[in-house]
Amino acid sequence: MGRPLAALAHYQTAGAAGADLCANFPPDARETGLTLPPMGRAICPTGIRVAVPEGFEMQVRPRSGLASKQGITLPNTPGTIDSDYRGPLGVPLINLGPEPHTIRHGDRVAQAIVAPVVQAAFAVVEALDDTARGTGGFGSTGQR
Repeated sequence: MGRPLAALAHYQTAGAAGADLCANFPPDARETGLTLPPMGRAICPTGIRVAVPEGFEMQVRPRSGLASKQGITLPNTPGTIDSDYRGPLGVPLINLGPEPHTIRHGDRVAQAIVAPVVQAAFAVVEALDDTARGTGGFGSTGQR
């Protein structure tokens, strides 16, 4: 089969819940990588496609170290890869840090979690059942 052209998603430790996704740039962009200015956004290619089993989703989440140390995160976290999607897997990134940040070819940029999905049934009803919280919205349960 030979060696893959792109780094496959991989777990760093035996107890890791998320598999790291790596930047995989086309040959003409591998030297320069992708530089995100402060508040800049771009889709980082991973060079892979996935076939998520029916009944599951792949959630794409930020890497905690990259987010906390560099301010690099995902603007739509978690992103969802549906079981029927077969296109290229790109990771939308945003730089919330004060300095430009360059993503290099092979850098770990996000993590993927495969999780079961339950599809709900939606219906129009006359009323909803009462709960202790009721219609209390954001912050209604307090801070402590």
